[in-house]
Amino acid sequence: MMLYPAMNKLTEYVPNRYMMVNVVARRARQIAEAAETTGEHLTEKPVTLAINEVAEGNFDANSINTTIADE
Repeated sequence: MMLYPAMNKLTEYVPNRYMMVNVVARRARQIAEAAETTGEHLTEKPVTLAINEVAEGNFDANSINTTIADE
């Protein structure tokens, strides 16, 4: 299975694959938590939505804090 959008499109906004995983995972968690809180039904998986947001330029390496906080 191929990644859509292509990795070269995503790396325009996030410089490397390691950071890409962190940014997408963090954003996907935010999407999932927001949907659960509001009771919204997602038509796509949170990871797919997060990848598409990065590809559209909505999020980049500087826009999401990828550090893990002690909760």
